[in-house]
Amino acid sequence: MNRINQLFSTKKEQILSLYFCAGAPVLDTTAQVIRTMQRRGIDMIEVGIPFSDPMADGPVIQNAATCALRNGMTLRKLFAQLDGLRQGDNAVTIPLLLMGYMNPIVHYGYEAFFAECRRVGVDGVIIPDLPFRDYLEEVKPVADHYDVRVIMLITPETSDERIHFIDEHTDGFIYMVSSAATTGAQKEFDEAKQAYFNKVNQMALRNPRMIGFGISNRQTLESAQRNAAGAIIGSKFVTLLQEEQDADRALDRLFEALQV
Repeated sequence: MNRINQLFSTKKEQILSLYFCAGAPVLDTTAQVIRTMQRRGIDMIEVGIPFSDPMADGPVIQNAATCALRNGMTLRKLFAQLDGLRQGDNAVTIPLLLMGYMNPIVHYGYEAFFAECRRVGVDGVIIPDLPFRDYLEEVKPVADHYDVRVIMLITPETSDERIHFIDEHTDGFIYMVSSAATTGAQKEFDEAKQAYFNKVNQMALRNPRMIGFGISNRQTLESAQRNAAGAIIGSKFVTLLQEEQDADRALDRLFEALQV
């Protein structure tokens, strides 16, 4: 069973997923950051593929991507850094996802990309600018062949019909973006966001949901955990990792901010 499906079948709530950008702040620490996250109890990890124009991301993740590219990070180097993580006494067993934009993946080639995902143990991918038609016609058949889940995003502006269509044609989980804005920390979720969460919860979707964008403190974490299977934290952890240059210290500060 794909590790994403296995996680959601065994843990129904309070799942915590963290995002960081591969190659930032240091080029060759990707594997170390992942191993540290697993050791500290993180349930699932999103590894960002740096890109020069990350349209869905706010300044924090944009700056991390710029740093990574300046450090020399490429998709080919990222696969090399992930190679071997699933083997040995210190093997990584939690789900790993790659999050990136179409351009580097298309340049790499769908077949080669998903074959490498399977080889190094990547369980899923999130491609924010992937058109759903392209997903159905070009990406899904290849991803399914290699047992890699393609996770789709929904926002407060996504129609009910579209949400049901995404739910019908995807597997793993649905990424509920808390707002239509770019990524970035927020102090709390307002009434409009709560109404959006409630609406989706009442839709009886097949897939579990994870809420991301804006989670940075106890209030936003608890709100996400009440309204979905768990939370995805990106900008807050990326900021702390940049400041501390050490995953353990960054996680100490994150857990303090979340009061967990």
